[in-house]
Amino acid sequence: MENQDSINYPDIEKPPRPRKELRQGFSTGTAAAAAAQGALRELLELPCPERVEVELPGGGSLSIPLHSHRRNGSRGEAAVIKDAGDDPDVTNGAEIRVQVWFLDQGHRNKDEIQFQAGAGVGRVTKPGLALAVGEPAINQVPRKMIRHSLKKVWEQVLPDQPMRLGVEVLVTRGEEMARHTLNPRLGIIGGISILGTTGLVKPFSHAAYRATIAASLKVAQALGIKQIVFSTGGKSESYLQALLPELREEAFVQMGDYVRFALKTGANLKFPEITVGAFFGKALKISQGWGHTHASRGLADLKRLGQLTGETTGNSRLAQEVARANTGRQALEILLAAQAQPVVAAVVAAVGARMLAALRDYAGPGPDLAAVILDFAGVPLWRGEGAGRK
Repeated sequence: MENQDSINYPDIEKPPRPRKELRQGFSTGTAAAAAAQGALRELLELPCPERVEVELPGGGSLSIPLHSHRRNGSRGEAAVIKDAGDDPDVTNGAEIRVQVWFLDQGHRNKDEIQFQAGAGVGRVTKPGLALAVGEPAINQVPRKMIRHSLKKVWEQVLPDQPMRLGVEVLVTRGEEMARHTLNPRLGIIGGISILGTTGLVKPFSHAAYRATIAASLKVAQALGIKQIVFSTGGKSESYLQALLPELREEAFVQMGDYVRFALKTGANLKFPEITVGAFFGKALKISQGWGHTHASRGLADLKRLGQLTGETTGNSRLAQEVARANTGRQALEILLAAQAQPVVAAVVAAVGARMLAALRDYAGPGPDLAAVILDFAGVPLWRGEGAGRK
C-alpha cells in the first residue's frame, strides 16, 4: 500500500493522517474463551497460569491475562478484563467471567457444551437474529472459540472421555452497558452480547479507514483496472470474488460502512465501472439513503420496507409482516417464507433499484454502476445495473 502522504484525493477533502498507530484490542468472545480456559483448569484442579493462549479464528493466537480464577463450590470460575485497545468500545474494561461445571454424564458418549447467559449477558427474545429465540446472546464464533479453548485443556487430563460441560458467561455491569447498544431494540434483553468474528478489535478510525479505501483505489488505478467492486466486508467480498472470477484481486475493495465516501472517491478517480455488493440488510440501508451504514447510526426502516412490499406485491398481509420484522435478516426470511419467488424477486428488485439510485447520487453521472444484493448465505438475490450519464 502506498504511504498515506503520497495519496491524492481529487476534489475531496484529504483525511488527516492519524497521529499514532492505533492499538488493537480483543473481543468479548476472546475474553470469554480465555476465561473459560482458566475456569476449566480450576474445575479440573490444574495449575492455572496468569496468562492463557487463545487461538484466533483466522489463525494465530493471543496471550490473554486472567484477572482472577478460583474454585467456586462445584464450579470453576475465571475472569478477564476486556481490552478494546484504542477503539471507543462500550465494553472496554468490562469484566467477563465464565463459570464451568460438569454435566451429568448419563449414557451419552459425545461432547456436549451447554451455554447459559449469566448476569450481564443478554438473551434473544425476538426472531431475526443469527441465534434462536431463547438462546444466550453468545454468537457462533465466540462459542466455537470457547469450545476450542475448553477442549485444549480437557485433552490434557481426560483425552479419552467425552467433554460434557455447562458454561455460564457473566459480565459485570453488562445490563447497564447494553443500554448504550442496539440490543434493547433488537430484542436482546438482560445485558450485552458476546461478540467477535476475528477475535480482535481493530481501532475504529474514520480517517484511517477512508485512507485505506483511497489507497486501495489508487493501487487499482495504477494497475490499469477499469472495474472496481466495493463490498461491505470480508465475507461479502469473498462471495463477490466467486461471482466475478474474471477480475483480479486488486479490483476488490472493502468499503466497510463508508458507502458515500467510496463511491465519490471511485468516481473522482475516473473508474469507468463501479459495482457495489452487499448483504440484504446493508443493501436495504443503502437503498434508504444511508451514506454510512454502521450499526451505531441505527437500524434500517423496516416500516418503509413493509410499505414498499405492499406497493410492489399488493399483498397487504405480507407487507404488515415485513413491517413488524425485528431486523433486515428477519424481513428477508419472511419474504422467502412466502414461497412465492416472483414476490421475493419483485421486492428485492425494488430495493435494488433504490440502492442503485442512491449510489448514483454519490457517484454522480460518470461511471457505469452495477449492484448485487446477496442473501445471508452469499447467494445473489438480485443483480442490476444502470449506465453512466456521461
